[in-house]
Amino acid sequence: MSQPIVQIRELSKIYRQGEIDVVALDRVSLDIGDGEFVALMGPSGSGKSTLLHIIAGIDRPTSGACHIQETDVAVLSESALANWRNNSVGFVFQTFNLIPVLTALENVELPLLLTRLSAAERREHAMTALELVGLGDRWRHLPRQLSGGQEQRVAIARALATDPVLILADEPTGNLDAHSAAEVMNLLTTLNREMGKTIIIVTHDPKAAHYAGRTLHLEKGELSNGGGERT
Repeated sequence: MSQPIVQIRELSKIYRQGEIDVVALDRVSLDIGDGEFVALMGPSGSGKSTLLHIIAGIDRPTSGACHIQETDVAVLSESALANWRNNSVGFVFQTFNLIPVLTALENVELPLLLTRLSAAERREHAMTALELVGLGDRWRHLPRQLSGGQEQRVAIARALATDPVLILADEPTGNLDAHSAAEVMNLLTTLNREMGKTIIIVTHDPKAAHYAGRTLHLEKGELSNGGGERT
């Protein structure tokens, strides 16, 4: 494995539901190398989305450490975490999360509004990201004027706009037909292989997981021994 970009040690997450403690993650330890493409699989409630959200800085662990490029994101203040997240993580959601009244270009530009780039620089960065996902000619289109696969590619362009360290995707093909799903996974593979992006996806779909270089399985909050490199 290359130098780890993600180092997780004894990571646990416990949710309180009334009088009951629900263990979502149970002392998970994991290294992910720079430039890896990793798929997280497991049944519903296994903790895979919780783990992804902690890596993204969207959620915080109950205990343990989550180092991204030697920064322990679990101990950052809320403002420092928000700044780190905007600069270091591109997140792709199952439901696209595009703003319906904004064009594709404006949606991609959104995370750049929190940077010091000028308006012209933001537009240039956003157009470059759209061109990378093959939608440079659709920059004026609203989400409703795009197919589901195109909407997800706009969401990936938005995730790329700040040139993040990590691209994280939670069920990126969950709302897509088979053809669109293959297009999205081929795009993520290209970003990994040709741009060296470190990518972590959560998926229920074995076909999507097959695109990854390594698949990890979570079961009841624990990493099982069922994962490994793709053969």
